[in-house]
Amino acid sequence: MPHPQYRLRAATRRIAAILLLSAAAAAFSQALSIAPVNINLEPNRRSATLSLTNRSESDMSIQVRVFSWNQLNNVDQLTETNTVIVSPPLATLAPGSNQVIRLLLRHPAIGREETYRILVDQIPSAGKVGTVQMVLRLSIPVFAEPSNKTTPHLQLHLESDGEKHFLVCVNDGTRHDALREMELTASGGRKLKTDPSASPYILAGVTRRWPIVADGEPLAASEALRLKAKTDSGPIDQEILHAPAR
Repeated sequence: MPHPQYRLRAATRRIAAILLLSAAAAAFSQALSIAPVNINLEPNRRSATLSLTNRSESDMSIQVRVFSWNQLNNVDQLTETNTVIVSPPLATLAPGSNQVIRLLLRHPAIGREETYRILVDQIPSAGKVGTVQMVLRLSIPVFAEPSNKTTPHLQLHLESDGEKHFLVCVNDGTRHDALREMELTASGGRKLKTDPSASPYILAGVTRRWPIVADGEPLAASEALRLKAKTDSGPIDQEILHAPAR
């Protein structure tokens, strides 16, 4: 068994690495500004632009790629696609300079909204031997609308898996939605939480599950909750019940 002092040093190194990565990610996002932060392609609009600005004091090389975006088993799935073309895919920005990235949707969406993500990666510069450079990226969602009208349709319920409880959202509509600023309240006014860092998006035809964390008294197997949240289609304030046993 490792000596306690060794475990303490290892834990300290892990914490330092996490803090370094967080600081590096924050520095990258401050050094490179992007607008807009999401792109909506309406039925009669198959092109868009993305503006990148280098706010650092040194040259910055970037790579821009686009992927088809789906959600499976509560995890974002990115798949290579040639349906959306980006130009230029590679660029070097001088300090203070701006680069316009053009997007072209080759084929319009059919039937329901199609979703993509643009990944902007900083290309590491040649560093000193023995140094480690963080590979960081920014991700921009792209929503392409078909010619027919699309709407999200969210159905919410609770599920239990042993001692674990989940807020479940089924979107059987034809357009994405998003749950933001969720507030869960149990009987007696007890506040419960979900992971605030989880993606808020629920794509069309997708089921999302958020683990529920109870402070103090655990949630009873059949206990209902009150959910307040903001969505892209309007506010939610409703009672959430457990799904019937199968």
